[in-house]
Amino acid sequence: MTAAVLARGLRKTYRGSDVPAVDGIDLDVARGEIFGLLGPNGAGKSTTIGILTTRVRASAGTAVVAGIDVHTQPVLARSRLAVVPQQSNLDRSLTPLQNLTFHAAYHGMRRTERHARATRLLAEFDLTGAAGKKVDHYSGGMAQRLMIARALMHRPEVLFLDEPTTGLDPQARLDVWRRIEDLKERGIGVIITTHDMTEAATLADRVGIVDRGRVLVVGRPAEMVAAVNRPTSLDLTITPAPGDDQAGILAAVLRIRGVDVAATPSPAGQLMRVVLTDRPGAVLPALMAVLAARNATLTNLRLDEPTLEDVFIELTGRGLR
Repeated sequence: MTAAVLARGLRKTYRGSDVPAVDGIDLDVARGEIFGLLGPNGAGKSTTIGILTTRVRASAGTAVVAGIDVHTQPVLARSRLAVVPQQSNLDRSLTPLQNLTFHAAYHGMRRTERHARATRLLAEFDLTGAAGKKVDHYSGGMAQRLMIARALMHRPEVLFLDEPTTGLDPQARLDVWRRIEDLKERGIGVIITTHDMTEAATLADRVGIVDRGRVLVVGRPAEMVAAVNRPTSLDLTITPAPGDDQAGILAAVLRIRGVDVAATPSPAGQLMRVVLTDRPGAVLPALMAVLAARNATLTNLRLDEPTLEDVFIELTGRGLR
């Protein structure tokens, strides 16, 4: 089976610039895979997606989407891919059904087929009850669902999503995530560009981090996070027993295997940060036993682990672009 996306040595230098926007990017995305493309503003993500979706002509390299070379056969490539942009580009003067059927007509679908498919997709995306409304009256979450439904009208093999949940409330965001994950079951390759590291870590099977036109790393989010050079720590809010003090508790905690150092107690005399050298699950039982033995009250515990954001910052730096 052909890959969803296969790119080799992609380069793009815009006229009037000596600095390439894309500088030798290689990408492999499998069918039925969700791939997150991450990077700072100006890193080359938009240009890369533009090349893969036929909107930008590469200066060098090859890009194949669903088995079609996007440079030599752009029209055929567009029939096998779909794009859901960050900002809604729905026709606000039309109903949802009309938005879907007009899109299908553009792709050459017969009238009876496009009407039946639009009706099925509206039901699938829970939009049947609002199918008669103008898009102008849709909420952000409804509009996003409709744009994904529209993108699926011509049965694409590869779907590109740009910041798919920006501006959505938590419920709408979870609903969109669920629908994106469902696309895997259809064998659709999904490429997401996002600045939301939680979204990338939750949805993506693999992520690629791009900066200055180059791919810095590609891997599974959990494996990339595990390689981050930052320890896991615990923030504890503790009330010592009468007659005890936090310094004594701190000394006892430091004797626990798997605990390296602990931060100086806060001015409030209750907050303590413990840095772990072992898995939290191996340390927590011993920690709770120490606190129980000293009759200390634990009122709050927060685990601070490395995240995909740490990977991003470690690779691309903290400076604004």
